[in-house]
Amino acid sequence: MNGVAVRSRGVTTGQVLSLLLLFGVSDWVSAAIRYAIPEEARRGSAVGNVVADLALDFGRLPGRRLRVVSGGTKKYFGVDLASGALLVSERIDREELCGALSPCSLSFEIVVENPLELYSGTVEIQDINDNDPVFPSSQARLEISESVAAGARFPLESAQDPDVGINSLQTYQLSANPHFALDVQTRVDGSKYAELVLEKELDREEQRELHLVLTALDGGSPPRSAHVQIHIDVVDANDNAPVFNQSTYKASVRENTPSGTLVARISAYDLDDGPNGDIVYSFSSHTPAKVRELFALDSATGELRVKGQLDYEETKLYEIYLQAKDKGAVPGVAHCKVLVEVVDVNDNTPEVTVTSVYSPVPEDAAPGTVVALLSVTDLDSHDNGLVNCFISPGIPFMLSSSLKNYYTLKTKAALDREKASEYNITITARDSGSPPLSAVKQILVQVSDVNDNAPKSSQDSYDVYVLENNMPGIPVLNVSATDPDLGRNAHLSYTLLQGDTTVGHLFSINRDNGTLYLLTSLDHEDQVEFNMMVQVQDGGSPPLATNVSVSVFVTDLNDNAPTVLYPLPNTTATYTDVVAPGTPAGHMVTKVVAVDADAGYNAWISYTLLQATDPSLFSVGLHSGEIFTARQLREDDAPQHTLVILLKDHGEPVLSASATVSISVAEMVKEVFTDLSDVAPANDPRRHVTFYLILAVILVSAAFFITMLSVGIFKCYKWRQSKELFNSSRNTLYRTPGPFHHIDAVRGGFTPPNFYHQVYLTTDSRQSDLLCKKPFTSSPLGSRQSTMRNGEPGLYHQIVGTASRLPTPAEVIKFAANGISFPFLSASCAGVVGDWGVTSHSVACKPEG
Repeated sequence: MNGVAVRSRGVTTGQVLSLLLLFGVSDWVSAAIRYAIPEEARRGSAVGNVVADLALDFGRLPGRRLRVVSGGTKKYFGVDLASGALLVSERIDREELCGALSPCSLSFEIVVENPLELYSGTVEIQDINDNDPVFPSSQARLEISESVAAGARFPLESAQDPDVGINSLQTYQLSANPHFALDVQTRVDGSKYAELVLEKELDREEQRELHLVLTALDGGSPPRSAHVQIHIDVVDANDNAPVFNQSTYKASVRENTPSGTLVARISAYDLDDGPNGDIVYSFSSHTPAKVRELFALDSATGELRVKGQLDYEETKLYEIYLQAKDKGAVPGVAHCKVLVEVVDVNDNTPEVTVTSVYSPVPEDAAPGTVVALLSVTDLDSHDNGLVNCFISPGIPFMLSSSLKNYYTLKTKAALDREKASEYNITITARDSGSPPLSAVKQILVQVSDVNDNAPKSSQDSYDVYVLENNMPGIPVLNVSATDPDLGRNAHLSYTLLQGDTTVGHLFSINRDNGTLYLLTSLDHEDQVEFNMMVQVQDGGSPPLATNVSVSVFVTDLNDNAPTVLYPLPNTTATYTDVVAPGTPAGHMVTKVVAVDADAGYNAWISYTLLQATDPSLFSVGLHSGEIFTARQLREDDAPQHTLVILLKDHGEPVLSASATVSISVAEMVKEVFTDLSDVAPANDPRRHVTFYLILAVILVSAAFFITMLSVGIFKCYKWRQSKELFNSSRNTLYRTPGPFHHIDAVRGGFTPPNFYHQVYLTTDSRQSDLLCKKPFTSSPLGSRQSTMRNGEPGLYHQIVGTASRLPTPAEVIKFAANGISFPFLSASCAGVVGDWGVTSHSVACKPEG
């Protein structure tokens, strides 16, 4: 609501005027009230009834904590809660507070709570006539030549009265005399000064000196006064006085101008010669002492310079009176005036005052909750005194203003103590000057906690790699979790969930610190991976919990030596490979087949020729184990050759084995069969096994051919379908392939159980992509599954067959008769071509090199 309330009392008890302006705001009621009291009012004097003027409810007043808030060190006012009256609590001296400024006022704020309301008030301090005018000195002396013509003016020292208005200095009076009259002048700021005006010329021979009394009067009732004795010496004539080239000079200077800066240069001339023509510049006698402190005048050059620190907020315009006097026996004097305008600069920083702070704030406080009240002031004027307040972005608080220079700090969004338990809010007040000045105020706002957070692990899952053959009881992992809550809500306990009973026998976890222990020794060749779930639970009520997945991988050690599969070791049977005389160099005679139960480089086998009947005749592939002729066989070469092949893995330390290979040089295969039948045992227990192996190879090859044929037909169908879709819509080049179809190659008896081959066929591809996958790697830094475009070198050498040469049916029958199996037919990464009749892409897992 808007309204005006005015109260008046008798002059005998002190007249008080109150003005109440009430208006509604968005968050809390605010109002402005104004009173007026005379200065020097006694303590306890009533200024006005703020409770009645603000229409506050007396009944609710005790619970609303009504109080008066004012800036500065002195608290000039207080409130009588019983009567609602605003009382004077300190001596108020208008001249001490405001000096010459008028009107003089004191600001205060009335704050009441429940609900929070802020009222702004001003008390105008009215001047009383409690100060006498004061002259700088009790006597003044003038020297006036008798040649001075009537009408000459002589400025007199001005009296000072700290009162203002009608109580300030109003006029001067001069004692009666026949020669001089008094002319009272008014300055720009309203102050008075007096000049003697010569009405009748002086005659030194008639009267050598004159004594006058100058009286200064203020406008009080009754008026106060001050007196000064004026002694005038009449001297002989100096007929030419100095003359200024202009009577008034104007200049402007910035308030931050450094000392020594030139303000103006005055100039006067004197037609006399000699000392009577030498001019000395000085301040006039009635120039205030404050001006003399701020400005300096060069007596020889007439340069007026800045001497002290100017302040626009104190004085905006200086009226400086200067004189030029010659050096004659009776010096001639000329007077001029310099008007110096002080230009305001932005030299006052804003000041921020925090009235109230409400902390801590619960983290579930609704947006818009009032946190603090504050006010800002700036002593500069215009844009330099226009202040805006803001806070740092990115925090859930905001500033709003309902009164000029008053702000409220509120919550802008929901608080979260776990993200920020307290906010050290920086409030910046910046004026609109150029350059702008700013002030910073820090407000600490604390946020109280509620239990709203479950434990959180640093990782959702853990992959732990443990070397096989470990020591029982070693710690393998520390499950780390945190809870941002406080107290018992942040106390965590760790539990191993018993999803798999095997895990419970092998692992245990410390309930307090989450350390996972291994209770027994593990074997990579027995089991590679263990999966378990760890539950982290806090101590809240009800408790909150989080589950963490843990996977323990057993990494391989080189604890298995290579095992020779062909030729079979430790057997009484002798297997002889045959090569015809004249066979050229580079012909593959046979192949040593071996496997290593380890993984990775620990299973990568290399083959070297350790011993031979004729070392120059045969060589062995370093990584394949294939035995080739090193040169062409001659007729004089020995018919029987025995080779000892050394097999080494790449582990640390290196483990090795050896294989003995017998090779016969013969013209006909019959001879070899005869020799083999002679040395073969009478009853070979593996002859039925060999038959079943050959039968299995044939069946698997047929199944592989049928599968590949089906995939080819399905691929053609999909290709035709995708082509039709491509013709109907050209928005995309490729259609999304359907589920991958894979064909597992037939597993050979010597291939490790964790190695397999997959052929991926997409619905929009014209070629097959063969991938050889091995699910686990021996590197502790590796992933749980590695996918390779080429087979792992160690695994490749465990496969007998190659893509470069496949056995003929005759060779299969020949070697099957001796109990030799052919894992390369099932472990090959491609279909068998040639005599087997399978028409498909032939891609080998053999790595480069």
